[in-house]
Amino acid sequence: MEKQKIAIVGLGYVGLPLAIECSLRGHHVIGIDHDQGKVDDLHQHRSYINEIEDETITALMNRSFTATVRCEEAKQATVIVLCVPTPLASTGTPNLCYVQTALKQLAPHLQQGQLLILESSTFPGTTEEIIVPIIEGEGFLVGKTFFVGYSPERIDPGNKQFHLTDVPKIISGMTSECLQKVKRVYETVFKELVPVSSTRVAEAVKMFENTQRFINLSFVNEMARACYELDIDVEEVLVAADTKPYGSSAYRPGPGIGGHCIPVDPLYFKWKVNQAGATTRFIDLAKVVNDEQPDYIIKRIRSLLHSVEDASILLIGLSYKKNIRDTRESKSIVVAERLIQAGAHLAYHDPFIPVYTLCDQLYQSITIAKDTLSAFDLVIFLTDHDDLDYDMIVQHSKSIFDTKQCLNVEGPHIHKL
Repeated sequence: MEKQKIAIVGLGYVGLPLAIECSLRGHHVIGIDHDQGKVDDLHQHRSYINEIEDETITALMNRSFTATVRCEEAKQATVIVLCVPTPLASTGTPNLCYVQTALKQLAPHLQQGQLLILESSTFPGTTEEIIVPIIEGEGFLVGKTFFVGYSPERIDPGNKQFHLTDVPKIISGMTSECLQKVKRVYETVFKELVPVSSTRVAEAVKMFENTQRFINLSFVNEMARACYELDIDVEEVLVAADTKPYGSSAYRPGPGIGGHCIPVDPLYFKWKVNQAGATTRFIDLAKVVNDEQPDYIIKRIRSLLHSVEDASILLIGLSYKKNIRDTRESKSIVVAERLIQAGAHLAYHDPFIPVYTLCDQLYQSITIAKDTLSAFDLVIFLTDHDDLDYDMIVQHSKSIFDTKQCLNVEGPHIHKL
């Protein structure tokens, strides 16, 4: 196996796990991040991602790994991997500022013969229309003197069932030689590679994966609303439907779809498709349903209380999904702030988020105990973390609203979505 010197730009939920895996395979890894705090944490052998233990960081730092904020260190690398965020602008359109800023900072330090791989989720055409012109603007000829590929990250934070390297890796290149170079790097890290014909196809793969999830999750939230109006237990419907050995997918309702991918990627894709003059009706409708879901949750909360104003409410979970501390695009945050604005006396418990600012006020995660639970008018499950004492919460809460269908018990004080 040929050892490479790999610069990974962006050491967040995607870049740091990739850096660990590349280092484990004997590659020398240069981790680059503009956040000095993250670099300092790594130098102090401290993890800032809850799924990664401090001991793993210690082992990483004791191998061929360096962490820095200096983009110029990338000139030493044979391979550069961009793992930077691709959020939405305030207008709901693609915001590639992190990708473009990283490239502009790297540009003066690029070397002939290097391979650059973009892993960030983005619309079809980004590699060809954004990345390549910047590189060729530095005097390189892509496919000849510099090589470019796209390989969408497929990491699922908090998922203990599928390890990063077990998930088949989509790979692509701007030319056949670019693709071969991407293959030679990633075949040393991932168990299975899935080459596709172009970077545009690879970009579209990631858009499809998350768009179909966005549409289906929005639909199951609409199904939950419909079943409630018909006085039908939606969870019983879904469990029974899941027994069909084909044609059924195990989606579950909740307070709304959050995270850095599922509610974002479809809007990247929509923007690109709309630019081409086509419509995206499923995406548009799914977005409407998802945007409405926090308001629906508030409506249901109002139906459970005499008045939200001055009500004492405990929220369980602020992160967008269980067992992580990530709150990006979390609908739990939207629900929390709507309740504060409505005059509720709010507290929250989240084992992964000790403090959080809501409506410009700093809140601390409270400790759940029998006496504290009984003091609240309503306890609301917004995130179904594994590390919760569900039995105690059920036994000592006056009233519970379970938006995650995480309680397997019934009772007059338990209200399901």
